[in-house]
Amino acid sequence: MALFLRRLAATNAPADRPVVLYVHGATFPSALSIAHRFGGRSWRDALCEADLVVWGLDFYGFGNSDRYPEMNQEATLHPPLCTADDAAGQLDTAVRFILTHEGIDRVSIISHSWGSMPVGRLAAVHPTLLDRWVLFAPIAKRHPRRYETPPSFPAWRLITIEDQWRRFIEDVPATEPAVLSKSDFDSWAEAYLDSDADSRTRNPPSVKTPLGPFSEIIRAWHGSLPYDPAQVACPVAFIRGEWDGLIPDEDARSLFDAFTRAPEKRDIKISRATHLMHLEVMRSALWRESIEFLRR
Repeated sequence: MALFLRRLAATNAPADRPVVLYVHGATFPSALSIAHRFGGRSWRDALCEADLVVWGLDFYGFGNSDRYPEMNQEATLHPPLCTADDAAGQLDTAVRFILTHEGIDRVSIISHSWGSMPVGRLAAVHPTLLDRWVLFAPIAKRHPRRYETPPSFPAWRLITIEDQWRRFIEDVPATEPAVLSKSDFDSWAEAYLDSDADSRTRNPPSVKTPLGPFSEIIRAWHGSLPYDPAQVACPVAFIRGEWDGLIPDEDARSLFDAFTRAPEKRDIKISRATHLMHLEVMRSALWRESIEFLRR
């Protein structure tokens, strides 16, 4: 199977510019996150304007990377696809390709949500490969629930536009104005459907998505994180939104404290933002904070 990587760099940037790889989350690929433009500008554009070389990776089953063969079969016939262990192997392949292509020894990484899990596994096994790591809205381990085990999941699921819209707005307080306009979402939604060639053949239109990431988020909330933060030895920055229901303050503090070997740590909370702030009105604050940390 083939992995998809994309690269963007300003042509007049200095030769020693930092290199950063974006690792997406559980439900949509790099083109719908770091590379998606609102008003003609994306997070990737902002990073390039700050003289960074930007790469984006799509894991198997997402975006422009190949689909798992099991995704052509009934979802209940196989366990969840694209687990952190599997994705860490894909990430290792992508990172080593980038290091060779750029002629460097280390790469920085921005991960979103579940994407912190495969990055964490890679950082623990190969700590010298990472220069700096931005954990944008990472998933944290919670205390195990007594007498409760995490549910099991099939290999994949279908996600509709309505599913995404509900997820995008559910954490915004009812008394607050919207942080993502419906017109911007509608434009994003069309591109989201484009990420799966068969999406519009289904009723309702929907994107087939591996469930390994979602299953591991649930496992983390039952006390099992697939990597050990104490094994990460590079500088880390946490960037999260004020209204992020997936990583409340207690979870964030516990995860932040667990990075005991990181030589530098930053915990940044952005106001009026949710778990999906890279698509919201406060996205420019996220861009600025990530650039400042990566260029230190």
